Amino acid sequence: MNVSMTNGTLNYLVKLADEHKQDKVFVMQYQDKASAYYEGEISSFFKEGRDYEIVEKVGEVQSSGFVVMNNIPVSDEGRPVFEDRFKKRIGQVENMEGFQAIRILRPKKGNTYVVFTQWRNEQDFEDWKNSKEFEQAHQNSGPQHKQKPSFIDGKPFITKYHMVDPKE
Repeated sequence: MNVSMTNGTLNYLVKLADEHKQDKVFVMQYQDKASAYYEGEISSFFKEGRDYEIVEKVGEVQSSGFVVMNNIPVSDEGRPVFEDRFKKRIGQVENMEGFQAIRILRPKKGNTYVVFTQWRNEQDFEDWKNSKEFEQAHQNSGPQHKQKPSFIDGKPFITKYHMVDPKE
């Protein structure tokens, strides 16, 4: 399954989603940032999209909710280790109140993986982030660790979005 994302103005992305209604393009916004997300069988139709393959998938992306993307640069030799960690993960996030979906996305170009999680709302994400389950899931490589795993090849960063209903 293919995933593609692109950035742009909210108006442009809403228009793009409208032009591709049959392809289920999701539009997201947070403050002055806007992004579009497509997941499906066809390859990207975004002119300047970032393309990914799904390594792991749980749940279905919803048209409403709060999205957090952890963007993690991974070295070429570290890719198998990184992916294996996620395939063997405990899966605690799926059982959290408000969880909707998770995607582990392997970049088709470049080295930045995306861990995409979707929540019913921002508070549900904050509850997860402050939970003992989050602490357990990140005990070997979480944000509190001073030494990052050897497969990390740069500084990870997080992007957050609220889903936008293009009809509104």
